[in-house]
Amino acid sequence: MYKIVYKKELNPNVTMMDIEAPFVAAKAQPGQFIILRADEKLSERIPLTIAGYDRKKGTVRIIFQTVGSTTKLLSRKNEGDYISDFVGPLGMPTKLDGLKKALIVGGGVGCAIALPIAQKLRRMGCEVTSIIGFRNKDILILEDEFRACSDRLFIMTDDGSAGEKGNVCAPMKKMFAEGEGFDEVIAIGPLIMMKYVVEETRPTGIPCTVSMNPIMIDGTGMCGGCRLTLNRDGKKMVKFACIDGPDFNGYEIDFDEAMSRSRMYPEFESRAFHDTCNLFEQADHHEKKSNVHTRVEMPTQPAVKRSRNFNEVALGYTEAMALTEAADCLGCKNSPCVKGCPVNVNIPSFIAKIQEKDYEGAYQAILATSSLPAICGRVCPQETQCESKCVRGIKGQPIAIGRLERFVADRHNESADSLPVKCEPNGHKVAVVGSGPSGLTCAGDLAKMGYSVTVFEALHIAGGVLVYGIPEFRLPKAIVSREVENLRAMGVDFETNMVIGKTFTVDELFSRGYEAIFIGSGAGLPNFMGIPGESLKGVYSANEFLTRANLMKAYSDEAATPIMRGGKIAVVGGGNVAMDAARTALRLGAESVTVVYRRSREELPARHEEVEHAMEEGIEFLFLSSPVEIIGHRNPEDPRDPENGFVKAMRCVKMELGEPDEKGRRRPVVLAGSDFEMSVDTVIMAIGTSPNPLIKTTTEGLGVNSKGGIIVHEGTGETTKDGVYAGGDAVTGAATVISAMGAGKLAAKSIDEKIRSKAR
Repeated sequence: MYKIVYKKELNPNVTMMDIEAPFVAAKAQPGQFIILRADEKLSERIPLTIAGYDRKKGTVRIIFQTVGSTTKLLSRKNEGDYISDFVGPLGMPTKLDGLKKALIVGGGVGCAIALPIAQKLRRMGCEVTSIIGFRNKDILILEDEFRACSDRLFIMTDDGSAGEKGNVCAPMKKMFAEGEGFDEVIAIGPLIMMKYVVEETRPTGIPCTVSMNPIMIDGTGMCGGCRLTLNRDGKKMVKFACIDGPDFNGYEIDFDEAMSRSRMYPEFESRAFHDTCNLFEQADHHEKKSNVHTRVEMPTQPAVKRSRNFNEVALGYTEAMALTEAADCLGCKNSPCVKGCPVNVNIPSFIAKIQEKDYEGAYQAILATSSLPAICGRVCPQETQCESKCVRGIKGQPIAIGRLERFVADRHNESADSLPVKCEPNGHKVAVVGSGPSGLTCAGDLAKMGYSVTVFEALHIAGGVLVYGIPEFRLPKAIVSREVENLRAMGVDFETNMVIGKTFTVDELFSRGYEAIFIGSGAGLPNFMGIPGESLKGVYSANEFLTRANLMKAYSDEAATPIMRGGKIAVVGGGNVAMDAARTALRLGAESVTVVYRRSREELPARHEEVEHAMEEGIEFLFLSSPVEIIGHRNPEDPRDPENGFVKAMRCVKMELGEPDEKGRRRPVVLAGSDFEMSVDTVIMAIGTSPNPLIKTTTEGLGVNSKGGIIVHEGTGETTKDGVYAGGDAVTGAATVISAMGAGKLAAKSIDEKIRSKAR
């Protein structure tokens, strides 16, 4: 629900509201729009262009004219009331870069859309001339606001009751006749007004942009009602205002066709279009309304609220949302999405079960190949795996496979009243080292085959990186605990506080009767930069910082584990671990948190969703910069200094991107003379981890590569030591949960085949 925090009647038919929606306000740009529903039961979905936003307050301004049932219902709401849905920002922002002199033309309520464009141009230093037109003074809106952001303002009314008498083209004709030029003309208002503005501008050759929001109906690309024909370079093409716009080159628009189509809507056909686009009420119909798919956004805690708590950020799909999203899956016969999944989940099958409302069937379809669906649905980088192969993503957005997987798993966990049953034992014993995603997967698959499996975990809680590395707000630990309990019910034994290589060696495990051993010990050895000052107090590895916060619950006032709170914090790195550390530091009360990354935003390896969440929460990003020294307080040797040996600042250099490296990413190159200092109290190094050397140094015959990763046969996961298998980060270095699961699954299959072959 979204709170109305401010309301003002601009005239008897036009209302202005500020809506509390921090996640929209954080990313909104002039020209974009939102979709809202005023009421869960009585209202349809309507698109409204963003008329303003306040990122600090987390509010978005809408200005609307009362023309139909939904806007009437909305207009009757007051400050303190709530609206049901507020989705966005959608559409493409208006392109304003490089403009030095612009002419803004607004008509009627279109002025509300033109205003934030004029305001941004003014902030950019552009010379702004504005023309706003109305029928009469009684419906004139935003005059003071336009005066504040315009070098010149022309007010035009049909009857001359305010400003000058005439239409908006009159001042344009005069300026063009006098030879005045502009870098661009931007027109927003009724279709007929925009048509005349385009024709008035065409002879000058000045670029003319128009906003086609008047023909949008739902705004998600589902209905196709906002389609329009463009004439581009002698060729006709169909575009959609809500997906490809709403801004277009006015010279390319077939306005006569657009106006003809708009006259189809006012009566019953308008109602039909709106009913077709009401996705929440139409979810059960499962109709594919367009070739362009726009995924259903998942609700989240408001950014302002969540940045100060450790509760889960993403709230998951409702049933209606899941049905809507699943309805657009094409069920491709060749299933390219499955090929993108490291554990080969039958994605079309489980989504088809959702469409049928057979949620338990969907869960079982996932469980056939994935042991941890509730976890994978939350932390796997689906955008670079299964979703990257989705056919829907060619023209629109891919199906939200991960969100649907989470929905199915959560629904099962909420309703399940029993644990899995133990399989008939086959008389063979296998040891698994490490209880992270690869170890849990291997153990689960072997238990299903009847093996007696013991998992040896170095920490006091099973779960590995799932419990010490990933924060509660991304992966609630109750979910990990449930998965561990499921494995216990299947007969898997967990031995915690067991450091293999110390408590027992690998060879000692064989002597205890284990016929095969899987090493999934992860990559728990943190990397540092080797720069001066890394030994100062207040410099953490991300592993230490996150382990203190997650595993040892240092965020709780009742926890005994100390952790540095507050102050100015710098996180060095750009991966998911860096995002986790930065967002955890913010929740621990940091004054400010800055992520320092040596490449640009485009090269950030972290998941897009995690980066967006971090930015929404107020995390700052310093791109193309790299630390070269961490500086302590002045008298680090003076024991009388209460800040003896603590961090004071970090010296960095600016970078530029050079030629691509072996991975295809452009190498960062230091810019000479670009040194600068930033004041910091804590530095968290999140630049990767390496496999811990403990097992390799205590296991004769176990081969490792130059980076410390255990060498395995790609087809089986078997190491250079007979009977020993390995997978996950212990082999690859820090990677993803799902790839580690895939390695565990492969090893379980190979172990079974080898033990069975020996038995024969």
